Amino acid sequence: MPNLEPPMIVRSLFFAQYRELAGADELRVELPPGASVADLVAELRARANGLSSLPAAPLVAVNMDYAPLATRLEHGDEVAFIPPVAGG
Repeated sequence: MPNLEPPMIVRSLFFAQYRELAGADELRVELPPGASVADLVAELRARANGLSSLPAAPLVAVNMDYAPLATRLEHGDEVAFIPPVAGG
């Protein structure tokens, strides 16, 4: 039986070097219901743009809380990709 649930849209936010890879501050990404942060990362890495070099396990925050890749997403969630920071 086909899945009749509509796809969900999540808002992906990019900062610093990730913004450069994405070529934008944010992207709205359509995912199947029940998708996780890992699915979002895979979807972004599969795109034929700079995001193909996005790390397989980037640091992310879902709705302003740090979240592991296994976190399930909901329609309307905001996922911020936090780039590594160098400093001393």
